[in-house]
Amino acid sequence: MAGHSKWANIKHRKGAQDKKRAKQFTRAIKEISVAVKEGGGPDPDANPALRNAIANAKGVNMPKDTINRAIKKASGADADNYELVSFEGYGPHGIAIFVECTTDNANRTVASIRSIFSKNGGNLGTNGSLEFLFDRKGVFAIEKEKLSVNFEDIELALIEAGAEEFEQTDDFIYIYTNFTDFGKMSEALERLNIEVKSSELQRIPLNTTRLPIAQAQEILDLIDKFEEDDDVQNVYHTLEITEELLASVTD
Repeated sequence: MAGHSKWANIKHRKGAQDKKRAKQFTRAIKEISVAVKEGGGPDPDANPALRNAIANAKGVNMPKDTINRAIKKASGADADNYELVSFEGYGPHGIAIFVECTTDNANRTVASIRSIFSKNGGNLGTNGSLEFLFDRKGVFAIEKEKLSVNFEDIELALIEAGAEEFEQTDDFIYIYTNFTDFGKMSEALERLNIEVKSSELQRIPLNTTRLPIAQAQEILDLIDKFEEDDDVQNVYHTLEITEELLASVTD
């Protein structure tokens, strides 16, 4: 998992510029819609997936009224019908890329993702061709400045709830679980009154590739192009995020 928190740190720091706020809201609204449709209805007390979606929406500073409107719309007769689709391929320099989407038009999304790959030195592969390169994990991000207790005092409780590994950066603590323990960890953090910046099932690369800065920047630019697409929810990759690359992006 080394380097994964560095990539998350890039995203959080870039998010602070906030040119992507509209995209973040769109992504959060789609997550809420899918959670209501597939997770068990509009009541967050009875729908753990919706509770996580609401927490993620709050993590990107979505107003409470906007969240409530999204829940109401998702539970109505005129709700958008989204489906989850994923794509696998290679970017330049042999970097594997896994793209998760939420879409109401799969044909449009396939064409868009294929175009982004082909126009940026990559190629779209067949589903399942790269899945073995990633491990499915629950990943929880906690902002240190919002942690009201000493983290060491709750570590044991988090391990009992399924925490496999902790990583820390200057601003965040990341908790990793097996994907089957995602719900258990969500409930534990809620019980402990720990505010979570984001909680997601992510695909963690089993191995990463280090590239020279100029080539690595090509990959980051490609990832940005994917993330600018309205249908894209998450992008995972096998690029190693080095300290040098991190500095070049965040300085």
